[in-house]
Amino acid sequence: MTSHTHNSHSQITARLKRAHGHLAKVITMLEDEAPCADIAQQLFAVEKAITNAKRVLIHDHVDHCLSDEADRNAIEDFKTITKYL
Repeated sequence: MTSHTHNSHSQITARLKRAHGHLAKVITMLEDEAPCADIAQQLFAVEKAITNAKRVLIHDHVDHCLSDEADRNAIEDFKTITKYL
């Protein structure tokens, strides 16, 4: 597997750190027996942060790794990454 680093990776890292913070808050809220609606709201924030990070990663991959290739490997690569949508 080849290493790929793109400009968006720092943005993705920031989004995942935000998700990590929200998840830590959920755990604390559960331990503190916070109201379920508040916990659900924090879980929604975790989910959105991860979804947004995934979207940026996949779009970046399509833009930078597939756009210059028109061969079978590019098609297979695209199929592989779209299973994570």
